[in-house]
Amino acid sequence: MPKLSKFERKVLNYLKTIPRGQVKTYKDVARAIKKPKAFRAVANVCAKNKNAPKIPCHRVIRSNGSLGGYSGPGGIRTKIKLLKKEGFLI
Repeated sequence: MPKLSKFERKVLNYLKTIPRGQVKTYKDVARAIKKPKAFRAVANVCAKNKNAPKIPCHRVIRSNGSLGGYSGPGGIRTKIKLLKKEGFLI
């Protein structure tokens, strides 16, 4: 398994802080880790997350409110189930 970059570690560590039932946008995450223009890179890190849902990338959505993708088993259907289970209204 390849070693994570400092940026990837920052993103994944931030994802762990998003409370159950809440979501952030890729832009929110980028701003929170002090890389406000790196929202696409944040999305790429989420897409490569091999520890979903333990590292909750399902709590990150697009700025337009759409769900985006999900790297965990079951893809977007699982993301929807996880968010509903946490009380997030879809």
